[in-house]
Parts: sequence; C-alpha cells; structure tokens
Amino acid sequence: MLSGKKILVAVTGSIAAYKAVLLVRSLIKDGAEVKVVMTPDATHFVGPLTFTTLSKNAVSSDISNRDQWNNHVELGLWADLIVVAPATANTLAKMASGACDNMVLAVYLSARCPVWIAPAMDVDMWHHPATQRNITQLTKDGVHLLPVGVGDLASGLTGEGRMAEPHEIHERIQGFFKKKSDLKGTRFIVTAGPTYEDLDPVRYIGNRSSGKMGIAIAEALIDAGAHVDLVLGPTGQSVPTAENLLFHNVRSAEQMAETCSALWSNCNGAVLAAAVADYTPAERSDQKIKKADDDLTIQLTRTLDIASSLGKQKSASQVTIGFALETENLEQNALRKLSAKNFDMIVLNSPNDKGAGFQHDTNKVTFFWSDGNNRPLPLLSKTEVATQIVDELIKMWKIKAHSDS
Repeated sequence: MLSGKKILVAVTGSIAAYKAVLLVRSLIKDGAEVKVVMTPDATHFVGPLTFTTLSKNAVSSDISNRDQWNNHVELGLWADLIVVAPATANTLAKMASGACDNMVLAVYLSARCPVWIAPAMDVDMWHHPATQRNITQLTKDGVHLLPVGVGDLASGLTGEGRMAEPHEIHERIQGFFKKKSDLKGTRFIVTAGPTYEDLDPVRYIGNRSSGKMGIAIAEALIDAGAHVDLVLGPTGQSVPTAENLLFHNVRSAEQMAETCSALWSNCNGAVLAAAVADYTPAERSDQKIKKADDDLTIQLTRTLDIASSLGKQKSASQVTIGFALETENLEQNALRKLSAKNFDMIVLNSPNDKGAGFQHDTNKVTFFWSDGNNRPLPLLSKTEVATQIVDELIKMWKIKAHSDS
C-alpha cells in the first residue's frame, strides 16, 4: 500500500525509541522507502546499526560527522512525510522555538512535506503548561499531532504520555496516503472567519471568530486531493498556499453570500465554518458617526442565510456540512439547524467547553447526521478536528457519488 512512498522517521532520546524499530520494520514491509535520522541521545537507546540494517540506508545522527557534512536539506526535500517518533519534551520545545542543534531539528526546519509528531514522556511532563504551549505552537505551525496513549509509563506511574503504538501510526500513515486521492477531481467551498458589518468608515459589528477552524478544514481537503475555494472573512491568520486552492477575501455577509452563490453550481459541496453575521445595519454612514448627548439607536436587518440558500439549491450529489456554535439547548438547536438548512452533517461546539470555540487552537465537537446518528469527540487540536470532518465528508461523498453513477 505504501509502495513508492518516502518516509523519514526521526528518533529522539526516549525509552520508547524501541517502538521506532517496529514502526520502521512495518513501513518497509508495506513497501515504503524509509530513512532514519536520530538525535545523539536516541543512539543511547537504540543503535544506529539497527536502523541501517532494517532500512538499508545510512542513519544520520549528527549534522557533521568528522570531515563529512550530512545534507539535512536533501533529506528534508526527499521525504513525502516525516514522523518524529518518539518525540520527547525536549525535542518538542526545540521544534517549537526553531532551535537547531542536531540532525533531527535541521531536517525538520528544512522539510517541505507534512511533519507528524508522536510524543512520548511522563504524565506530568505531558500535562505541564510548557509542553502544552509547545504542542499548541507546533499545531499552529501545521505539525500534525498523533495522540498520546494512556497506560504504564517508564517512571512507574500510569497516565497519558505513552507514544502511540507502531501499528496505530502505520495505519494513520496508510490512511494519509490513501486519502490523498480520495477527493481528486472534486471542488469544495470552505467558508471561514467572521464577517464585519460596517456602521461607518470606523466602526463595525463583528464577532470573535479567528478563522482557524475553517482554514484547517481547507488544508485537510487539499490533503485529500480536492480543489478548495476558501471564502475567508477578515482575519489575521496566515492562509495556506497550494496549487489547488483559490482564496476569496470577503468582509461582509453579503459579500460572502455573493461569492458562495457564484461558486456553488460548479462545486461538489461545501463546509460552512464561517461565523456569518445574522444581522447588518440597515444604513451605513459615509462619515464617522459622532457622539451625541442622547442614546444611539441602530436598526438592524437580517442578512441572507448562506447555508439555507445553498441547502435549497443543493443537488442530490452535493454534500454540505455546517457548524452550530451554541450556548444553550445545544443538541436541540444543532438538530434544528441540521434539518432547516438541509445539511448532511452538522458540527456542534460550544464556548461553554474549555478550549473550544473562538480563538482557541483546540476544539471539542459533536457530529450529528441527518439519519439521527451522532458522535462526540474529545478536546482535539483544530487540525485533528478538521481531519475527522474531512474523513466523514469523504464517506458521504463516496456514497453520493456511487448513487449518482
């Protein structure tokens, strides 16, 4: 299944380094071409000769070796995927800060391919705020986090911090490469961020959406092979660059609606993650509204409901996924929106949950489908939530495409 895939396994100084031996062995048996880089500390746990013998490739653990320079740039460009397994707290901290004092870090900073990390450490180290800050930064940088396991640890304690099992990582790698072509030839709209409804040249009505969730979904769709039209409201987030991505910058709900409407007939579906204003000022002042002695009353009018509009036009072969950010009657409101807007699936989240909703790099969501089923997810990075959403989209798309044929 992995024939022709080039995978670089980066091993750092943890007792879990033995698991990297099993991972390399299984990837090679599956047809992948594997190269290994190690930190100097990792060589105290597993000898480089073991990985050289398994991979049939030389192992690098130092940027320079006597009079020879090991080309970290070449390795970074060679790989289709880099997996840091195990990834110690020390290595995560250095990756997050951009430090470069060993071969693993040099390769990471030279990489142009996706990078995955499989952390391994004691439970208290894993939960320490510094480690979690580093994980948050790496996730923001686009690094994919493989969830830690729960169980017995080298310290004798029991809890979170175990490196993911080799077979679990192997299965995820298989899924990653398989998914690259799942949506090839398709086109999807993704809306993201807030909309700003101008009162005058200075002031506007808006919300706290950062656009992080929608941008992560766009990236996950691109990874699955889809062409993506990212319709993005005002945000300070960096936008991914990809050959199959078109970026549409909008400000207001009206502009977002017009853009989505123009794209819709040529699309296979949409993921509507934007926090679109429900109301906009009835009148916009051309000049700054000056402060007066009495109160100011602003008349608001309804904006066009983008989701409902697309839902009414949706063909049997198109897939739509929406979001419901709710603070009360969570499930009832989500199900009502799912039905009213003709979604195939809706993603419920709430700012009541710690680490969920606007501004965070994480989210806690529940999926609801039109057939009545639901699936809650634990608190995950928005990158991982996006991956799960796209996995579900792929399933629904395949069913619809098969029925249409």
